[in-house]
Amino acid sequence: MASAFMAYPELRHPFASSSIHSEGSVTVLYEGRQVELAEHAAGEALLIRPDDLININGFEVKPEGVCHGDLCIPLTTALLVEQDDQTWFDLTAFADLLEQPYVADHEARVWSFAEIPAKRHNMMTEAMAPSLELTDRQGNIFNITDLKGKKALIVTWSSW
Repeated sequence: MASAFMAYPELRHPFASSSIHSEGSVTVLYEGRQVELAEHAAGEALLIRPDDLININGFEVKPEGVCHGDLCIPLTTALLVEQDDQTWFDLTAFADLLEQPYVADHEARVWSFAEIPAKRHNMMTEAMAPSLELTDRQGNIFNITDLKGKKALIVTWSSW
C-alpha cells in the first residue's frame, strides 16, 4: 500500500497551533518587523526592558524623556514600572499615551502595534518625502533626493 504524503509537509496539520517564538518569550509586531523578547514581565500590560524599546519602535529612554529624533515624550511614572526588583518600560501605556492602536493575543503572547500618529504627524508637517529610488524608462536610476528644494508631483498608478 502506498503511503500518503503532502506536497507541503509544513501544512500537514494546518489547525495545529505552533508558537512563533521561544518558550517564555513574547513577540512584538511593528512596521513589518517581528521582534522576539525573551525578557519581559508577566501581566496584562506589555512590560519590557527599557533597552529593548529602540529595537521595537526606534524610541530611546533618555534623561529628558522617551525620544525618537527630535520628538521627545516626557517620562512619566506610568511608563516606568518597578516589578521583581527590576525597572520595566510599559509599552502598552506608552502606546495609550501616544494614541497608538494595538492588539494583543495574550494566550499566544503576541502584540501588534500600528503606526505611531506623532511620528506620522511630524512627517506631514515637514512635508518631506521619504528617500525613494526609481528606475526610469531608459533604465537610469533616479533618486527623489535629487529634487531637494524643488516642488514635485509624484503620480502613481496600478492596474489592480
